[in-house]
Amino acid sequence: MPRLSQETINEIRQKADIVDIVKEYIPLTQKGKNYFGVCPFHQDHSPSMSVSRERQLFKCFSCGMAGNVFKFVSEYENISYLEAVVKVAEKVGMPITITKTYTPVQKYQEEYELMNLASLFYENNLNTEKGLPAKSYLKKRGLNDEMIKDFNIGLSFANNSLFEFFQKKNISPAKLVELGLLNQVDLNYQDVFRNRILFPIHNDEGRVVGFTGRVYENDSTPKYLNSRETKLFRKGNILFNYHRARDAVRLAKRVILVEGNMDAIRMYASGFKNTIALMGTSLTHDQIVLLKKLRVPVILMLDNDSAGELATYQVGLELEKEEFELEVVRLSGKKDPDEYIVTYGIEAMQENIDHPLSFLEFKLNFLKKNKNLQDTNDLANYVKEVLKTLEGKDAITIDITLNKLVQEYNLSYDVLKEEIKEKVPVRQKETSKPVVVKRKNAYVSSAEHILYYMMNDAKYIKMYQNRLGYFKEEVYRGIANEIIYYYEQNKNIELADFLSYVEISPLKEAMSAIIQGINDEEIAETKMEDYIFHIKMKLWEDKVKELKESQKKETDIHKKGLIGEDIVNLKKKIQELKEERSVKND
Repeated sequence: MPRLSQETINEIRQKADIVDIVKEYIPLTQKGKNYFGVCPFHQDHSPSMSVSRERQLFKCFSCGMAGNVFKFVSEYENISYLEAVVKVAEKVGMPITITKTYTPVQKYQEEYELMNLASLFYENNLNTEKGLPAKSYLKKRGLNDEMIKDFNIGLSFANNSLFEFFQKKNISPAKLVELGLLNQVDLNYQDVFRNRILFPIHNDEGRVVGFTGRVYENDSTPKYLNSRETKLFRKGNILFNYHRARDAVRLAKRVILVEGNMDAIRMYASGFKNTIALMGTSLTHDQIVLLKKLRVPVILMLDNDSAGELATYQVGLELEKEEFELEVVRLSGKKDPDEYIVTYGIEAMQENIDHPLSFLEFKLNFLKKNKNLQDTNDLANYVKEVLKTLEGKDAITIDITLNKLVQEYNLSYDVLKEEIKEKVPVRQKETSKPVVVKRKNAYVSSAEHILYYMMNDAKYIKMYQNRLGYFKEEVYRGIANEIIYYYEQNKNIELADFLSYVEISPLKEAMSAIIQGINDEEIAETKMEDYIFHIKMKLWEDKVKELKESQKKETDIHKKGLIGEDIVNLKKKIQELKEERSVKND
């Protein structure tokens, strides 16, 4: 994957004023030397995000999100860091050329390349003479050449052509079995997908991780066959078409969630490019995380059958717990969005999307199913079910729902309210407030501050090297070495620039946690002295304990005496360090 050089990234960052860039996305108000705005990365109700022109950094003091201008654009637009760099470069009028100056080895890089090669192989099959029947089938289903190309649709032949293709490239069959492309039967290998039209499945980064195969000729085999789960493909981690739909979702300011791959393809090709498909009818935590990244309301448009209706209710409840803004479209006359558009057209679909139900309306209608609300018992059960769904909801949602019940069934508001008080805990409306973080001990806090200071200024790197030079924890040593390496390569260090290097570091998560966890506005040399003191004291005190334990176990009198001398000398150094610090503080 092409990368920009670190020098070019730094040059772009230095030309971009973070305040001006962030103002393009959210309103900012100046307070003192910094600017403040409502954080777009969590449910914020009052300005908790600070943007510093002086340091060219942003920081939310509520959710902890922090970084430079590229990080903000990357997170806000839900694009990769490199894409954010290119976008910022365009904003500041700096033409750039992407080179292969630095290409980090990514986890599973070989596996991704093999999956991409398989996808290209299948695509090529569809465009051969032997692929004409399959292409004819797709055309009859209303998929034109552009749609076929956009979605990288391919074809597997009835033989073992994929196995033979990779054999010529000397690729281990075992590796292909591991990726779900081949099956091993005794000592022989067979293509998993045979005589099927193939729809590649991509992860959120746009990499091929699996396939859905569909029969296109009269065949007794199951209509659909999906890749089995592998190290790359976890059904619960994927939302089909997510990587293509992101830009359109941002523009439309909402995402349409459908059930099947073909529904997403039809919707996308018909102009509803903000459409994503579930990989089944359930919703996992990882899929919810992906949807949260989009930061837009969700329209649920699942199949028009009883299973689709139940799935809409269940998926909706999961998203409701996560405080998504939710609407529902229930199509009539056809089973799914694919069939609906083919039969009734794009304008009819647009009409449905323009007039969705609120999830509350859908939920109330769903709970009425199979109940005779003229019957006292059925009505009582229905009301109890509605009240149960209000558990954990805010007071406004509860009030709206109770009023609907009162109006429709002539019930007593006071009775319902009393029932709510007894059985359903009401969630108070939340106000934006800082996340309560568990207090770190002096050693951990000091270590992380030392590393944070080193990221900000070369003089703190030199203080670390001259006064400390060591952490007992591997992760802290690793981060210190990364910082020193960056400084030696660039002859300078500023946090706003170093953050770009963090994005390609194997210690990215650990470094990001430190950056987000420290709220210091002022960086001072005297503080650094204190942090170094705490680390040295801890290291030496731990060493004294180790020596004492060793001395207890030692049976040789002479060696026992030597260990005792080491303990005395170390205690002396500890005392001298305390006295030195006491003099400085005075």
